[in-house]
Amino acid sequence: MKFFANNFAIANISGSKDYPTIRGKVSFIQRKNSVLVMANIHGLPYSKEKCKEDILAFHIHEGESCDGSIKEPFSETKGHYNPQGCPHPYHPGDMPPLFSNSGYAFLSFLTDRFSVDEIIGKTVVIHKGTDDFRSQPSGDSGEKIACGEISQQ
Repeated sequence: MKFFANNFAIANISGSKDYPTIRGKVSFIQRKNSVLVMANIHGLPYSKEKCKEDILAFHIHEGESCDGSIKEPFSETKGHYNPQGCPHPYHPGDMPPLFSNSGYAFLSFLTDRFSVDEIIGKTVVIHKGTDDFRSQPSGDSGEKIACGEISQQ
């Protein structure tokens, strides 16, 4: 399969003060009519109990900065990236969840919901909770625990 890499962007992910071990990279590779998204994240929270694995919400947010406060880390990320005003989970910024595998997650998927050019300068957020894919406006995903700013490479 040949890739048409016209644009390439990355987000270097870092955890909040309460989750300092979270690190990783999310890559966005423009193909002809879609974007290949690849996430490689480590240091995620995880449970050692059977049937209680951590499934973490993973979104593109409209904010341009991962800044925030001690009380509300990453508050500058604002809401989900959603320029068309679609209901959740049809926002272009809604992505599949990360499954923490002893603190490590790898995810790769193809989407035509956005182009690389459209998301440059936006943010990627990992939430502590699972996205329920129903609650408005953001799936009741919980606390923002990690973030990265998307920049062109």
